Amino acid sequence: MASESKTGKCFLVGAGPGDLGLVTLRAKELLERADVIVYDYLCNPEMLKWAAAAAEVIYAGKRAGEHTLTQEEINALLVETSRAGKTVVRLKGGDPFLFGRGGEEAQALASAGLSFEVVPGVTSAIAAPAAAGIPVTHRGMTSHVTFFTGHEEPGKAASAIDFGALAKLGGTQVMLMGVERLDAITREMLANGMRADLPVALIRWGTTTRQETLVGKLNNIADRAAGLGFEPPAVAVFGDVVSLREQLKWFEDRPLFGKRIVVTRTRAQAGALSEQLRALGSDVIEIPTIRIEPPTDLRAFAELVQDAHSYDWIVFTSPNGVNAFFDIFYKLYDDAREIGGARIAAIGPGTAARLKEFHIHVDLQPEEFVAESVVKEFQKDGGVENLRILLARAEQARDVLPKQLSALGGIVDEAFAYKTVPETRDQTGARRRLLEQGADLITFTSSSTVENFLALGLPWPAGMQVGTIGPITSKAARDRGLTVDFEARRHDIPGLVEAVRKFYTGQ
Repeated sequence: MASESKTGKCFLVGAGPGDLGLVTLRAKELLERADVIVYDYLCNPEMLKWAAAAAEVIYAGKRAGEHTLTQEEINALLVETSRAGKTVVRLKGGDPFLFGRGGEEAQALASAGLSFEVVPGVTSAIAAPAAAGIPVTHRGMTSHVTFFTGHEEPGKAASAIDFGALAKLGGTQVMLMGVERLDAITREMLANGMRADLPVALIRWGTTTRQETLVGKLNNIADRAAGLGFEPPAVAVFGDVVSLREQLKWFEDRPLFGKRIVVTRTRAQAGALSEQLRALGSDVIEIPTIRIEPPTDLRAFAELVQDAHSYDWIVFTSPNGVNAFFDIFYKLYDDAREIGGARIAAIGPGTAARLKEFHIHVDLQPEEFVAESVVKEFQKDGGVENLRILLARAEQARDVLPKQLSALGGIVDEAFAYKTVPETRDQTGARRRLLEQGADLITFTSSSTVENFLALGLPWPAGMQVGTIGPITSKAARDRGLTVDFEARRHDIPGLVEAVRKFYTGQ
């Protein structure tokens, strides 16, 4: 590694093969604290949601015939930003030192006397075949694997790849970046003695929910790829291990594989829903339509939190309200017992689960996750007449709950814990993806996600259907002219995921 510098530092970070779950913890940690992020075409742009709001994000993508920046310009950019005292993350698809030109970038930094660190990544050369059900080694078939690139430096007088040696070596051979030259490469392989019926697989966008796999033989794979318009980026696997795919394929067999689903929750909350949908095989586009901000009158909220011990009941309507309440509470008090004898009510299992994370017992939780059900539960519990109730909720939320509790004789104070505002940022380019690729389904988890998505004014993709988390959200969607195709029976995130699965599989 280069000697330490008192200026900035550049991290050459492997972004992995595309699946967010295959990104290293070290990569995520560095993205969270980077001042500058320079990323490539093959990096999953969803990784950028981990970046700090103040980070400078620079796209330096290179694909066939399209170079945003030349390699020399990228090298100069890394040197310039590192020398300026910045923490720079150079995010590269797969592993930075496997056909990623990371070695050249490290040399540029070393020559400039700048500090750098290399963070390896999971390479698509292994990950893509694995996702396609192809082990690159197998005890009964081959004990060695060779990696080579099909995209060599244009200025070379002749190919550095010794196809004769590859033919003699045998085993599994994995080619990166060569699909556009597949016809010439397979002809060279055949001319150098590789057998015509050698199994071959092409895996496009491996490990992502856009994955496509094409299988053939060495003598016909190029024609098959051309006939189907099979385009890069793709990994090619040559070898008998390809024949195991029929038995071992798993990735494309997941219930939602091939479905593109839009998630409209806040950036901070989207993760749970997105992860569960991705685990079922769907391609998720996160388009946060709202973000959570402190309430307009934070002082008034803090004063109500300070007096929480004086209430008979504290009612929480969402995990966001729980977060906001205890963020203030533990700035005022260092002991949970300061909440006094107040009993706790929660709407929805997500709210209850968040309370339990703060080690707060939930005394009342209705079976249905709507405000009206809380009122019914209070009536079953003996009523609320003359009881003091603190309602921690969002600004501009429905007024059903405070009105009905007051009508039953409760003394209700509304503690506005947070407000939702339209999300205007699009760091990951998700809106562009929706416009270019369309979607099969959009999910709404609240009335505000419906309102704010429509306020974005994005063209509605042809055939995109609507799924909602519950009746209140469904009503908001219908009131704005949308057709609701299904509604979750359980009005929480697991319930919505289950409703999506049943909608597409019928099971």
